[in-house]
Amino acid sequence: MPISINTNTFCESSKDNICELSIMNLRYVVLLIFVLLASTTVRNQATLGVWNPIKNINDPYVTEIANYAVDEHDKRTGLNLKLEKVISGETKIVDGIIYCLNITATDSSASSKYNIVVLDKLSQHFRNLTSFVPISD
Repeated sequence: MPISINTNTFCESSKDNICELSIMNLRYVVLLIFVLLASTTVRNQATLGVWNPIKNINDPYVTEIANYAVDEHDKRTGLNLKLEKVISGETKIVDGIIYCLNITATDSSASSKYNIVVLDKLSQHFRNLTSFVPISD
């Protein structure tokens, strides 16, 4: 007695298995891409507690931090310094961000360099000037 195989059922079943394998492979590929992107993102972010150079020293927010420091220093000392420019800087992420900037400021007669340190806690709307020190050339 000959054995007959219904090829339609077999093919549909095979197609389903191939389809399931393709979906599983696609899920693994998507997961792999996600893991690679996440690791790249983490690698590019600043590390907690480590000083990182500021890449865009002309960023308006960096200038805002520097202006805050000069204004706060003027309030504390009675001087009338004006920010000229931010020369360089670093940030450190702690409970907020510490900005350590080298700036030039003028008192209308002479320009001088200063190193300033500001703690900025954006989420708490808090800033504190912790250091404002002249830098000798």
